[in-house]
Amino acid sequence: MLNLSSRTAHAWRSVQRLAAGMATVAEGKIGDRKVAMSLLEPNAYINYQRIEDNLAIVRDRLKRPLTMSEKIVYGHLDDPHNQDIDRGTSYLKLRPDRVACQDATAQMAILQFMSAGMDTAAVPTTVHCDHLIEAQVGGPKDLARAVNTNKEVYDFLATATAKYGLGFWKPGSGIIHQIILENYAFPGGLMIGTDSHTPNAGGLGMVACGVGGADAVDVMAGIPWELKCPKVIGVNLTGKISGWTTPKDVILKVAGILTVKGGTGAIVEYKGPGVESLSCTGMATICNMGAEIGATTSIFPFNHRMVDYLKATKRSDIADYAKTFSHNLQADKGAEYDEHIEINLSELEPHINGPFTPDLATPISKFKEAVDKNGWPADLRVALIGSCTNSSYEDMSRAVSIVKQAADHGLKTKSQFTVTPGSEQVRATIDRDGHIAAFEGAGGIVLANACGPCIGQWDRRDVKKGEVNSIITSYNRNFTGRNDANPATHAFVASPDIVTAFAFAGDLRFNPLTDTLTGADGKPFKFVDPTGAELPPKGYDPGQNTFQAPPKDRTTVQVAVDPKSDRLQLLTPFAPWDGKTPTDLPILIKVKGKCTTDHISAGGPWLKYRGHLENISQNCLIGAINSENGEANKVKNQITGEYGAVPQTGAYYRDHGIKWVVIGDHNYGEGSSREHAALEPRFLGGLAVITRSFARIHETNLKKQGMLALTFADPEDYEKVRPDDRVDIVGLESFAPGKNVTLVLKHSDGSKEEVSLAHSFNQGQIEWFKAGSALNLMAAKAKQQ
Repeated sequence: MLNLSSRTAHAWRSVQRLAAGMATVAEGKIGDRKVAMSLLEPNAYINYQRIEDNLAIVRDRLKRPLTMSEKIVYGHLDDPHNQDIDRGTSYLKLRPDRVACQDATAQMAILQFMSAGMDTAAVPTTVHCDHLIEAQVGGPKDLARAVNTNKEVYDFLATATAKYGLGFWKPGSGIIHQIILENYAFPGGLMIGTDSHTPNAGGLGMVACGVGGADAVDVMAGIPWELKCPKVIGVNLTGKISGWTTPKDVILKVAGILTVKGGTGAIVEYKGPGVESLSCTGMATICNMGAEIGATTSIFPFNHRMVDYLKATKRSDIADYAKTFSHNLQADKGAEYDEHIEINLSELEPHINGPFTPDLATPISKFKEAVDKNGWPADLRVALIGSCTNSSYEDMSRAVSIVKQAADHGLKTKSQFTVTPGSEQVRATIDRDGHIAAFEGAGGIVLANACGPCIGQWDRRDVKKGEVNSIITSYNRNFTGRNDANPATHAFVASPDIVTAFAFAGDLRFNPLTDTLTGADGKPFKFVDPTGAELPPKGYDPGQNTFQAPPKDRTTVQVAVDPKSDRLQLLTPFAPWDGKTPTDLPILIKVKGKCTTDHISAGGPWLKYRGHLENISQNCLIGAINSENGEANKVKNQITGEYGAVPQTGAYYRDHGIKWVVIGDHNYGEGSSREHAALEPRFLGGLAVITRSFARIHETNLKKQGMLALTFADPEDYEKVRPDDRVDIVGLESFAPGKNVTLVLKHSDGSKEEVSLAHSFNQGQIEWFKAGSALNLMAAKAKQQ
């Protein structure tokens, strides 16, 4: 890794020590200086003054040291004087600096924004075309096919962004999170994004949170964003990262400690001397995959690695400005955390997580044993590196150092090997520096600058559906069927280094730290530790310009939506609550076990319908397991007595004027931020989703769409529910924050049971339910004004 000179690093530590004792900026107000948030938005400025002013009020009220994330979050409060601040309890009203949307979720977000009656977004907002490009044969051809296939959607997004003053990144520009890191993230900022891996920007000291499209619409419309006051988990890093261990292994280890729900409702804040050995893009990797533990977001303190990256991406003004604000970009001495984790980087092994869940963490030294013990397929079919999590220049240069070692011994990959550059800038730079030629020379296929297989956009043809096989990726998520829609694929997650080494071995039992391979000359050899440059020595090559700024005159722009389209559909408002107690509701499905947003609203081939609510709703809950029969997408229609698909059964109830409920298990709705997982059950006539517990984003998304998100006060009451029950929900006439409602279970044998249901609705969210949705309430208020 490239480091600053010892003199520069020493100077930086001196600045940090000085800043830690500062209460205010030494000369004048920090807001006296105007620094643009981005080179692409010269008239939108970083507002450090607001944070400074807010924190003066908050400190006076709380009278305690603050963590770094608290400083940034509370620094963006809408009303710091009167806001109730209680970690894990109160709901904060915040003013984010910006919004980011990827193309699959942007369609619905923009359609909702259009319904809100606004003509310009209230904050800087960008849309990124990265989710609709399917990996098949390689970058250029796959991109050309996607541009043709998705022309209607891209035209809609291009014209809508132009109409409403949004920045537009065209297909081929790269993955949203890498584009944000390269162009828009800045230390101390608050951003929301319609993708669960938005926390990637925490690698630049930004509080960046994944949200549903309705939250994005609120902020775009100038309405404060509401967030339950996060708890804070502190992760203290000591030692120094080296050898085969990478930043990816930090989050793989943390996922193993906290599990997929251990970070729910909390910000994970990294700190300690070990941070100094991590690159800025490495810190972004760790924050990115924090979504897999359910965290609100993750963040690192401002340091010289961030300064280096900002300067390398032509943002020296931001780096210098952040230095003057560094007292608010680290935790106060004595700040308290709700939970604390210690990790010694010097002792941390490379980890491999999976299969089927990102929190099953196994150190490389024990992985061979785990493969044999669990009967996982040892033969490795495909190794995939890149994605929004691991596609930086450093990641690619370390991977190529392994490729070159293998080439020196005459080897090509035994497994299929794919490479996904995270952005056009990274692709152009690694092309210039010879990395792409090296990857392709080893047998690798370089895919388009897009999400691709990471989100299921993969036309995989080497195995049949149902065929048991193993793949390993440097991605972030590996739920069943996530990458290739094959539930029998065992997907493992590791660093790009481990994935690349495994590609040459073709066997999951290989340990590159200890084992040898046989070269073309018949002699054994062992990989030496991979090496790479933190930043490109020759600087970044920007590649092709793929950015579209909004025109100065937007009055004549017409948004392209064909009324006959099967890809796009204008929205019709949901009906408000009728004010009556819901009675005799059928249970559409009682879900057994893990139910992610992939189970509720599948990706892959369904992505093309993300702008058409009626069509996308045909995938509603088709992956969820019915507790009655252990099958997916097979439920009993309680009116006809026939078994059918979940969406069709829900639509039948809706079309006959019957509302229905879903019963869910633990951490229901974990995974992506896709609000379609909330829109679809609402569109099909659902009234409530009742679970043992919710994942944060999905719970909020349900509320936004006017659905009741309720939890069993006693999680064991889940077992009392029978799939053929009819239910009443009693207490809605006095629905209030903190007041439980009652679920009356009417069993088919004539008996009844009552169970208590808790909820996290505040008064504003209760008004969403009564109005039919948050968007309905927003539109009504806009009409009144």
